[in-house]
Amino acid sequence: MGQTLARPVYWFLHLWVLAYCMVLIAALALQFAFGELPCPLCMLQRYGMMLSTLGPVWIILQDNRGQLTPQRYQQGLGLAVLGALIGAAVAARQVLLHILPDDPGYGAPILGLHLYTWALITFLIVLAAAAGLSIMAPATAVEDTVRPRLPVHPLSRATIALFVLVLAVNTVMIVFLEGFAWVLPDDPASYRLLEQMR
Repeated sequence: MGQTLARPVYWFLHLWVLAYCMVLIAALALQFAFGELPCPLCMLQRYGMMLSTLGPVWIILQDNRGQLTPQRYQQGLGLAVLGALIGAAVAARQVLLHILPDDPGYGAPILGLHLYTWALITFLIVLAAAAGLSIMAPATAVEDTVRPRLPVHPLSRATIALFVLVLAVNTVMIVFLEGFAWVLPDDPASYRLLEQMR
């Protein structure tokens, strides 16, 4: 029998998805409005964010379908942790590349920190959130027989649709930026796919 999440946890997962969507949208805005082209490590961090966000999206979709089980709940949290660990490793690598005094870093700082430092902070927050949800797992799921299934809220559908859109735009953007290559080339100065098509 499927389970349904406690409503606070259900909406917390939506906030998680929306928060990473806003981070990715802000990164795209910096890229297109200010010409801050992401380096290969930045792109890998974006992939880490998207992979990490697939975890709560998986849980939300399973809950909306009435097919959520404790195993699927933990699978979703595990996917979030995997994405956060990969992203944190890449972000930490980039922080260490620019840790020496007088190193200007890559890109313009936002509120005193570079985007890769902010990315590392978000990955650490995700790891803490996934740990907290795992600890609370026995108390956050209730049997369907205790509470009837609620219809899928329009905000839930909109959140999932926004994530799919952000995922698609980022994927297309990275192909345009790096062109067709097996390995991400060095720091981009232009959109290589357009150059390859000439």
